[in-house]
Amino acid sequence: MKIIQSTCNYCAIACNLDFYVEDDKIVKIHPTENHPINNGSCCIKGLNLDKQTSKYKTEKSPLLRGKDGKFKSIEWDEAFKLMSEKIKENQNKYGKESFAYLSTGQLTTEKMALLGHIGRNFLGGNGDGNTRLCMASAVVAYKQSFGFDAPPYALKDIELSDTIILIGSNPVLAHPIIWEKIENNKKAKLIVVDPRKSESAKNADLWIDIKPKGDLVLFYTLANVIIEKNWIDKHYIDNFTEDYESFKEFVKKFSLDKVEEKTGISPERVLELAEIIYKGKKVSFWWTMGVNQSYQAVRTAQAIINLALITGNIGKPGTGANSLTGQCNAMGSRLFSNTTCLYGGGAYNNLEERKRISNILGIEEDMLPSKPTLAYDEIIGKINSGEIKVLWVVSTNPRHSWSNNKTFEEAIKKLDLFIVQDLYKDTDSAKICGLYLPAVPALKDEGFFINTERRLTGVQPVLSKKEYEKTDYEIFLGVGQALGMGKLLEKWKTPRDAFELLKKCSEGQPCDITGVEYDDLKNSKGIQWPLKKGEKLTSDERRLFADNKFYRENGKAKFIFEDILENPVHETKEFPYVLNTGRATVGQWHTQTRTREIPAVSIITPKKAYIYINIEDAKKLNIKSGEEVTVKSINGEKSTFTARLTDDIKPGNFYSSHHYIETNNLTPSVFDNYSREPSYKTVAVRIEK
Repeated sequence: MKIIQSTCNYCAIACNLDFYVEDDKIVKIHPTENHPINNGSCCIKGLNLDKQTSKYKTEKSPLLRGKDGKFKSIEWDEAFKLMSEKIKENQNKYGKESFAYLSTGQLTTEKMALLGHIGRNFLGGNGDGNTRLCMASAVVAYKQSFGFDAPPYALKDIELSDTIILIGSNPVLAHPIIWEKIENNKKAKLIVVDPRKSESAKNADLWIDIKPKGDLVLFYTLANVIIEKNWIDKHYIDNFTEDYESFKEFVKKFSLDKVEEKTGISPERVLELAEIIYKGKKVSFWWTMGVNQSYQAVRTAQAIINLALITGNIGKPGTGANSLTGQCNAMGSRLFSNTTCLYGGGAYNNLEERKRISNILGIEEDMLPSKPTLAYDEIIGKINSGEIKVLWVVSTNPRHSWSNNKTFEEAIKKLDLFIVQDLYKDTDSAKICGLYLPAVPALKDEGFFINTERRLTGVQPVLSKKEYEKTDYEIFLGVGQALGMGKLLEKWKTPRDAFELLKKCSEGQPCDITGVEYDDLKNSKGIQWPLKKGEKLTSDERRLFADNKFYRENGKAKFIFEDILENPVHETKEFPYVLNTGRATVGQWHTQTRTREIPAVSIITPKKAYIYINIEDAKKLNIKSGEEVTVKSINGEKSTFTARLTDDIKPGNFYSSHHYIETNNLTPSVFDNYSREPSYKTVAVRIEK
C-alpha cells in the first residue's frame, strides 16, 4: 500500500491529506499529522475526496451539441480543431477581444498560468476567474493600502491572539480548521460582527448584531472613538503610515450619537467594543465574504485595515487585518493567472517588468496584455452587446453562481460558441453549452496551490489517469497546439516547466518564490511566500510586515477611506425585507456539483431551496415552517423556497443558502466600484405564500 500526501482542493485552508492507495484505489484518507495548516484534522469534504466522480462519471471524450440540440461524442483532436477555428473565425471578424474565458480558484497555479498564456498572451482576449466573486475586494484593499496583494498573517496567529474579531465570517461552517484553531485558543476573547446569529456568533463572547451593511459606519465610528480617547499607537502611526491626519479628520463626522440609527448598535456597545480592542495586546481582525461581497466592500475592508493600523495590530504575532480566502487556490489565481497583473504581481504598464517577463516567457513584449482583463461582469456585458462571441468556462458554474444568474443564461444565447470544461457534464452551465470538454479531478493531477496564508502546498497524483483521460493542463496544451502556438508552448510542456517559469517571474516581487524547488512542495509542510533564492526557512509560520515596511513606494501603509454610499438595492414600500445569503452547512460547497457525491452530505441536504424567516415576521405573514413561499426581488426575478422559521435573524431579514440556484436568481447586478465584486449579501425583496 502506498501513502501519498496531497492537498485538498476545496477551500483556501488547503488541508494536507494522506491518501492510502492500493491497486489504484483509495482505501483510506487521513489528515496529515503535524502539518502547520491542519495538524491531523480536516472537514467532511476533504475526508471524502475519494468519492470524486464515483457516481457522476466524466465522459471519455468531448461532447458536441448538434443541430437537434443533443450531444454527440467527438474525438479530442476534433474538439480542439473546432475550438481553434471558431475562435480565429470570430477574431478575424470582430477583433481579438471577441474571445473570453472564465476560470476558477480551484485549478493548480500552473494551469492558471498556462490558460493565461494562451487566452491573454497569444489570443489577446479577456479572462477572469470566479475569484472575482469572492476575493477581489480584499485584493484591491490590500493593493491600495499596502502596495501589494499581501495577506499578512500566518494561521498560527489565530492561536496567538488574545482578541479575535470575526467580521462577516462564519468559520464554523466555512473554515472548520480555522474554527478549530479558535477553539484551541482558550485565552482569547471572541467577537463576531454579523447581522445573523451565525453558528460562530452563537459561540462568541460577544455578538455584534449589526444591521445589514452597517459595518462601514460601525468601523468609522470605532476609529473615531479610539482616536478621541487616545487609544491609538502613536509611534506606529507616525513612523509607518501615511494620511493619518486626513483619516482622523474624516471620521470625526461618525459620532456615537448617530451610530445606532445606521448600525443597530447602541453607543454603549460601540464603546465596549472599542475598549476591548484597546485593552487587547494581540488583536486580530478576520473577514471574508460578508465584507467582500458588497457594493462598498473595498472601503469596508480598508476600514478594518485602518483599525489595525491605528492600534498597531499588524506585523506581530497574533495580530493583523486578515482576509480569509474562499477557494483553495484563489491566491495562485490572484498572482499568477495573467489576468489582473503580470505573472508575479507586476503592473501591466511597468515597462521594465514587461521586458523582464517577456524575456522569461520567450515572447515578444507586445504580446503581453497592456491592461488588466475585463472583469467578470464586463465580460458578460460584452456578450450581451455582441462584442464577445466565444466564451470558454473552465471548472466553474456561472449559470448557477453568477449574481442575478438568469442574466448569464440570456447572455449565452448570443454566443457563437459556448465551451464548458469540467468534471461533470450536468452542471447548470454544462447543460447549456455547445461544446463540453471532460477533465479529470485533482486526484489524478499535479501542481501547487497557494493557500489563504500565502503557503505553497503540493498536489500529487493519487490515482493513475486512464489513457483516454486528460488533465486540464493537457487540454490547455491541446487547444494551444490547435491554435498554432508552436514554439510558444515549448517552455510549458509540463507543470514542472510552468513552475520554473513562475519562479523566475516572481523574482524581486513581494511574492518571490525563487527559493522554492518544485520537489520541496511534495510530502512537505509547504512554504509561505516570500522565500528568495538563498534564504533559509527558520519557521513553518511567517507573517509579513514584521519589519514595519510595506510595499508602497515610501514603505508606509496608507489610510484609505471614503464617504458611505447608499445601498442601490435598499428596502422600499414594495420590497420591505432584506435578503442575505451565505453558506448552509460544512458539507455543502458552492454549487454542490462535487459535494453531492458525499453520501453523508446528500442524505441530510434538502433537495429544495429553503429560506430562513424570523418568527415574528412569519406570524405577521401567516407563514408556517415547511410551507412553500415565493420571494420576489427588486432585481425583477422571483424564486420558490421552503420556509424555515428562526430567531437567529432579526425581523425584516431573510437568509438563504447560496448553494441553490434559486438564491442567486434573486441577487442583484450591483458591484463594488473598485473590485467589481458582486454585492451578493443584501437585496430588497418581498415574500408571499
